[in-house]
Amino acid sequence: MADKRDFYEVLGLKKGASESEIKSAFRKKAMQYHPDKNPGDKKAEEKFKEVNDAYSVLSDPSKKSKYDKFGHAGVDPNAGFGGFGGGGFGGGGAGGFEDIFDMFGGMFGGGGGGFGQRRKHAPMKGRDLQKGLTVTFEEAAFGTKKQITINKYVECETCDGSGAAEGSSKVTCPKCGGSGETRTTQRTPFGQFQSVTACDRCEGSGKIVDNPCSPCSGTGRVRKDITMSVDVPAGVDNDSVISIKGQGEPGLNGGPFGDLYLVITVKPHKLFKRRGQDLWLEIPISFAQAALGDELVVPTLSEKVSYTIPAGTQPETVFRLKGKGVKSVKSTKMGDLYVKVILEVPTKLNSEQKKLIRELGETLTNDSYNKKKTFSDIMKDLFKS
Repeated sequence: MADKRDFYEVLGLKKGASESEIKSAFRKKAMQYHPDKNPGDKKAEEKFKEVNDAYSVLSDPSKKSKYDKFGHAGVDPNAGFGGFGGGGFGGGGAGGFEDIFDMFGGMFGGGGGGFGQRRKHAPMKGRDLQKGLTVTFEEAAFGTKKQITINKYVECETCDGSGAAEGSSKVTCPKCGGSGETRTTQRTPFGQFQSVTACDRCEGSGKIVDNPCSPCSGTGRVRKDITMSVDVPAGVDNDSVISIKGQGEPGLNGGPFGDLYLVITVKPHKLFKRRGQDLWLEIPISFAQAALGDELVVPTLSEKVSYTIPAGTQPETVFRLKGKGVKSVKSTKMGDLYVKVILEVPTKLNSEQKKLIRELGETLTNDSYNKKKTFSDIMKDLFKS
């Protein structure tokens, strides 16, 4: 844990960043280091994994709270709250004490590999993947199923991921004799020291492929287009991330598959604007409707409803239709629909219409308007001599 960077630093944020800031920063960083944009770049691959690890914690309110209080120890299942858990005394993790034992185990032989040997052979999770997914406004609001195709490494079907040709299997590495390590002895003024390193022939596994599988060239993996059906939950928004466990790439040494992260982009709607779970809509009304009141037909995402505006409705008045917004991803709670009425002023009037409007204007007095203070009153106050 000690060598892990601060998750906020990884995403380029300050502690206390909001949920939207975390989402935005993750999207930007993930796109920057995505493997498809950086083929063969190991550093970018590590950065991409680091960004995904940071987001998996900071996007979860419970994990984020623990991380803010206790740092990495608060969210590491192997660490406990002081670094003395499963990742501590030889539990197979990467705790501080094990690193120390690895170092001394390598110098003094380590009793057949000691702590270091277990770490070399430890299962490693496969690479996480990311893919963008575009949905319509309605699909985001109500949820949908989508077919996606992703190009990734999968286990070779011919050899079941072993890398060995059909009818054969991996054999003991002749260089290290199956130990997965090589030892060198060095004489020093303090005595004779022995150092242990991973075998470069078998990369520490103790086994090699003597008769490689042809389709995968002995790697145990082939690149392939995989099509799958994914569930997009109701209520997702721009930059929402859907995590699909086990749909990343194969792990090493029997480790689990990586995960797939889908980053959602929502197409804009012709009528509605979205703010969180709430929807906003502008409806034009005439002067007559505003002055006399009227019953409006208001569209929602699922139906049309009637709403009566009172006489004397002012321009840009906002009405709320409760529960007509978008469902929350995390609960059954629904947002609201806010309707703003926009007064449309006629631009093409004939002479008779103009005459009627002038006559109406002449009959209106300050008492006809529901205002605390008229514009003319304010003008008089400002320019009193």
